Amino acid sequence: MRHTITALTAAALLALTACSSSTDDKDPAPATTTPTNTPAPEQPKEDTAALKTAVEAYTAAYFKGDADTTYGMLSARCTEKITKPVMQALTDRAKDDYGQQGVKRFAVDQVSGDLARVSYGVGLPKFDQKQQPWAREGSDWKYDAC
Repeated sequence: MRHTITALTAAALLALTACSSSTDDKDPAPATTTPTNTPAPEQPKEDTAALKTAVEAYTAAYFKGDADTTYGMLSARCTEKITKPVMQALTDRAKDDYGQQGVKRFAVDQVSGDLARVSYGVGLPKFDQKQQPWAREGSDWKYDAC
């Protein structure tokens, strides 16, 4: 039984830390039509502030062992792939192995409508996230890296 839980936990951890997008090197990157001297449009502050708050809350709950909160912050798509018992095992292990952690570095890489990508870290390189997907469902940002 212990081996099954360990294997399940490892598989779920990989699913949570892996980036859900893939690229096909055979397709060339689309050409941009934006002149190089034109700055990119800024995202509204409310989008990025709410997104940062969600990432911070999810991360704090994850390292606190709070599976109810982290599971509630998964996107609808992710709740179809990650069960609550798996989330409980992941958060318990994070709490036991690393203790309480919080976001120390945060950047919004991209926001497009209700989809975003963020990069952040908690001070442990193992948990550095780059281009992690988040999705806004209703008025809440949800973890979407499953």
